[in-house]
Amino acid sequence: MTTHSADFNALMAEVTAASGKFGHREHVHLTWLAVRRFGVPAAVDLVSDGIRRTARYAGVPQKYHATVSRAWVELVGHHAAGHGDDDFSAFADNHPALLDKRLLTRFYRPATLAGSPARTGWVEPDLAPFPWDETDRR
Repeated sequence: MTTHSADFNALMAEVTAASGKFGHREHVHLTWLAVRRFGVPAAVDLVSDGIRRTARYAGVPQKYHATVSRAWVELVGHHAAGHGDDDFSAFADNHPALLDKRLLTRFYRPATLAGSPARTGWVEPDLAPFPWDETDRR
C-alpha cells in the first residue's frame, strides 16, 4: 500500500467513524483534514488518488472526475487558509457554501464539467474565477 493509500484510508476512517456514511459533508471534512495535515498540493494528489482508487474498486471508475476533485481541494484549501478553525464543525459553520455540492456550478459551465478534458485532467473555471487571485497561490 502506498503512503497516499494509507493516508487516504486513515482520513476516510476518521471521517466515517461516527456515522459510517460518506456523503458530501464527509467528503469536505476529509478534504479539510488532508489540506490541514499535508497542504493543498499534497492534498490534491492524496484526495484525487484516493477517490480514483475508491471508484475503481467499487467498479465505477467513470465516477472519478479530475477537475471536480482538484477544484474541491483548492476551494477547501483556500477557505481553510483564511481561518484557523481547529474544528471541522466550526469550519463548516463559517463556510456553509462548501456544504453545497452544486458549488462548482458557480465557476464552471455544466458542459465544461461534462467534457472529457475536465473528467481526465485539470480545466480552469470558465464561468467565474475562483475566489482568489493567482498571486495568492504562488
